[in-house]
Amino acid sequence: FDFQSVAEQVLPPAHYAYLATSVDDDRMLKVNREGFLRFQLRMRRLVDVRQLDTSVRLFGHRWDTPIVIQPTGSNGAFHPDAELAVARAARAKGHLQMLSTVASTPVEEVIAARGGPVWFQLYAAENWTATQAMVKRAEDAGCSAVVLTVDLQGDSNRETVSRGIRRDDRDCTLCHDPNRPRPMHTHLDASSFRITGTPPRTGPPRPRGMTWEYVTRLKNATVMPVLVKGIVTGEDASLCEAYGADGLVVSNHGARAGASGRSTIECLPEVVEAVGGRLPIIIDSGFRRGTDIFKALALGATAVGIGRPYLWGLASFGQAGVEAVLELLRRELEMVMRQAGTTSLDQISPAHIVDRSL
Repeated sequence: FDFQSVAEQVLPPAHYAYLATSVDDDRMLKVNREGFLRFQLRMRRLVDVRQLDTSVRLFGHRWDTPIVIQPTGSNGAFHPDAELAVARAARAKGHLQMLSTVASTPVEEVIAARGGPVWFQLYAAENWTATQAMVKRAEDAGCSAVVLTVDLQGDSNRETVSRGIRRDDRDCTLCHDPNRPRPMHTHLDASSFRITGTPPRTGPPRPRGMTWEYVTRLKNATVMPVLVKGIVTGEDASLCEAYGADGLVVSNHGARAGASGRSTIECLPEVVEAVGGRLPIIIDSGFRRGTDIFKALALGATAVGIGRPYLWGLASFGQAGVEAVLELLRRELEMVMRQAGTTSLDQISPAHIVDRSL
């Protein structure tokens, strides 16, 4: 990606380090990419592929593409327009957008820029009342789904960020401080679940004691569909369904959720088998090319999320950069669909995949 090299040139050291980091020695970034090499494509020939339909339906809404803009925090570190530029790009290109709890921009402003609903990614607070307030605010703003992240209950060792901050002594390095105020972490009025006043210095701490019952509790607290993000095993996929989740996201937090794990594309087959088509499955972490997206769809994913690629575009050229990245990925997906003889997503199947590990 040329956008990555441009982003590295234009961003301050601490900001690029935050964008580039994984955990420990950053090996998981390579693991996510190398996982795609396990799967090769079986191409079909002599199919009329003049007309393609890349649309996908999720919870009754039709999206033009299965490429989802995943939630990423602190977009203001990469461009002054932050999540607003991303939302405008999503609107222009017809993409589903998820907004992070630790976004730089209030959810109400992002939805206005998007011109339609976004999905709200939730980092649950230790205090259930605080979680309810955030969820209600997202719901009132017009979010159409809530995505509960469950893969960061523990700490992670992000050495690349630490090194980047040591090289960069500007005050704005605090934008990646977990204690920095966020729009979603303003004062919480427990009596009415209103958000009021000036942001406190710290946001609500995340619950390390969260269990599967939390999914059911969240489901009962909102009218929005609830998805669980961070699933990497078939066992947990089955538990998502058992505890009432409406969907799930196969994710290792872009290689930030822990060291020595598997790539998400290698986790996908057992998750798909466990769910059996009863829940929509979105997958992210490590997706860079149209062939990557096609492989995930062939293995059973409903949609595919991207994170770093659109942030590289944002850092490089703002909204125009995000749009360019989205267009590039869509064009690559359409290219491989034609090469494989498929004209719609429902024609992409495991028959298009060879698993080299078997």
